[in-house]
Amino acid sequence: MNRILFFAISLLCAAAVHAQGYPNKPIRMVVPWPPGQATDLVGRLMAMKMSELLGQPIVIDNRAGAGGTIGTDNAAKSAPDGYTILAGSSGPATVSPLLQKVPYDVEKDFAPVRLVGVSPYLLVTHPAFPANSAKDFIDLLRANPGKYTFSSSGTGATAHLICEWFNSLAQVKAVHVPYKGSAQSLTDLMSGQVAYSIETLAGTGPHVRAGKLKAFGISLEKGSALAPGIPALAQVAAMPGFDVGAWLGLMVPAGTPREIVNRLALEADKALQNPETRERLAGIGLEIDSRGPEAFAAYLKGESARFASIIKNGNIKID
Repeated sequence: MNRILFFAISLLCAAAVHAQGYPNKPIRMVVPWPPGQATDLVGRLMAMKMSELLGQPIVIDNRAGAGGTIGTDNAAKSAPDGYTILAGSSGPATVSPLLQKVPYDVEKDFAPVRLVGVSPYLLVTHPAFPANSAKDFIDLLRANPGKYTFSSSGTGATAHLICEWFNSLAQVKAVHVPYKGSAQSLTDLMSGQVAYSIETLAGTGPHVRAGKLKAFGISLEKGSALAPGIPALAQVAAMPGFDVGAWLGLMVPAGTPREIVNRLALEADKALQNPETRERLAGIGLEIDSRGPEAFAAYLKGESARFASIIKNGNIKID
């Protein structure tokens, strides 16, 4: 028994010594998306500020493919030494594991570090759509079940699932038109080929401001300062509890020493308190929601349960 206790204490001491000298070399941040995508932009901003705070460069490693699962798997299988960080996001970490077999288990293979924020979504239509409020919009769809279409960036995409949840709560029936990406989806929406969509503020906001799209509400229950004048769908569509977005956060391989996880979480929070970082994240369309390891872990469990329910109730499957 004494030998076991001695071994356990030795491990704890070794981890503490390792953490005290951390970091003493460059850190790799795996971004499972191509350069320029939202997760990449957020990851680069966080890496830049955290590099200053940690005193070591954080090097971006873009590992795109398979909806973010290739890079996520790469990070999951990396050494748990604090020198690999995953720029995690809701697609590969929350939604994909619920719809298909992936080579990692997010809960077992990762340690949450810090939730950075949430990308809100807007309910948008062509400007000529015959409704002037969310209530008018829902009343029209209820009166015409199956007549109207809604677009998404693809079957099983976060945008698709959020729209399915909205449709269910609103008690409307519409036809889903999936696209390969949000760009074409929004292009056809602006040309009037589909009736409506619920897409990211980052993607829809510029078109709303240009008068090319009409916005009826935002997906965050309390609204957002990023979209002044656009009300919360939870309120104007009488949907209490409708509070959803695409999360972005930092994670490390499971088994990373706790002291290192806490250090990274602390520096990430400091980065998020920096006015310049906050301004630049707002420019990307990210609502900052800084949560540490325990709160982030609880948030992830809640998101997984929420999307699992949406998928089950909508009988959503991908080929």
